[in-house]
Amino acid sequence: MRKTGTHARQHRPLAVLTLFAVTGFLFVAASVSAGGADLRPSGGDVGSLLRERSERIDARRDDATRLRAEIDRLSSSVSGADLDTLRQRVDELEPETGLTDVAGPGIRVTLTDAPRDGRDPDIDPNFLVVHQQDIQAYVNALWAGGAEAISLQGQRLMATTGIKCVGNTVVLDGVPYSPPYVIAAIGDTDGMYRAMAQSPETSIYADYARKYDVGLKVEPLSRFTIKAYANPVSLGHARVTD
Repeated sequence: MRKTGTHARQHRPLAVLTLFAVTGFLFVAASVSAGGADLRPSGGDVGSLLRERSERIDARRDDATRLRAEIDRLSSSVSGADLDTLRQRVDELEPETGLTDVAGPGIRVTLTDAPRDGRDPDIDPNFLVVHQQDIQAYVNALWAGGAEAISLQGQRLMATTGIKCVGNTVVLDGVPYSPPYVIAAIGDTDGMYRAMAQSPETSIYADYARKYDVGLKVEPLSRFTIKAYANPVSLGHARVTD
C-alpha cells in the first residue's frame, strides 16, 4: 500500500500543476471541422497566404515541442497516487487527441479532378473538380463509421483543423495542397465502408464520378501508420472546468 503522509502532500501542488498542463494540452476531440467556404474557383492569392501563414508554422511546431518537453518534465518530477491516476487518464485520452502516432488497418480514399483532356465545353466546370464539401463528406463519413484517426495529404486531422479553399487548392493548417486529395483513416474497416455507402453526400460525389469522370478510388489497407498532429493546439474559447 502506498504511503500517504507528509511526503505525498509535498508533491500535491506539482501534481495539480501537471494535471492542468496536460489536460489543457490534450483537451481536443477526434472530429473534423465541417466549416469553411465552398470550394468554388475564387482566384485566391496563394502566394500571399503562404507569406502570411506558412512562415509561422515552424515557430508553432517549436512551441509544441517545447510544451511537450515541459509536460514530460513536470510529469517525471511528481510521484504519488494522484499522478498515477492522472497518467492513466492521459494514456486513455491521448490516442483520441491526435497527439500520438496511430497504427492499424484502415481505408484510403483518393479524390481528384476529372482529366482536362477531352472535357466537354458544355459541361459546367464545377462538376469536374473536387470541392471542399466533397473532402469533408468523406472525412465525416469515415468518422461516423468508426475511424480512430484520419489524415488528409498525410497531415493528421484534429477538431481544430480547418479545411479551406483558396483558388483551386485546399489549404490545411496554412499549407496549400493540389489534387489528388488523399484521405487515410484507421479504424473499423467494415463500419467505414458502410458509413460511406450510406452517406448522401458521398453518394452524390460517387454519382459525379460516374457521370463526369472525377476521380474516386477507395481501397483497404492492411496496416499503416498515421503520424501525430505536428502543429500546436490552441483553444480560443474552451477552458478546463473545475
